[in-house]
Amino acid sequence: MLLLRFYIYHGNSFGKMSNTKKMELKVAIDDEKSKRRVMRTIAGVQGVDSVAVNMKDRKITVIGEADPVYLTVKLRKFGFTDLLSVGPAKEQKKPDDDNKEKPPEAPKYVYVPQTWPVIEECNTNTCTIC
Repeated sequence: MLLLRFYIYHGNSFGKMSNTKKMELKVAIDDEKSKRRVMRTIAGVQGVDSVAVNMKDRKITVIGEADPVYLTVKLRKFGFTDLLSVGPAKEQKKPDDDNKEKPPEAPKYVYVPQTWPVIEECNTNTCTIC
């Protein structure tokens, strides 16, 4: 019975790929204090990977496996909350570098140190003072 409750609450995601979603919510936030409170509330929900807040548009972007309806209900205590969109969290693909023309590489030079022969004088009894 306990195991069944665990599966119902947490979901049966053992051995499966993660079901990461990107959720956009519109929340009535006006200042930095309410922004901090909203971020703290969302970060406390199990299954949230990242949170981004856009104060200009009053939008919150949440990426994770959390339930979007549960997030909306949790944020209703801050005022009007609207669930704008829910979709798969896709990683943005970088443009291929193969299509771009690469600059020519500089020639590689190898430094070879020069060796100088050492000539020793045979006459070691020379005195310049005498």
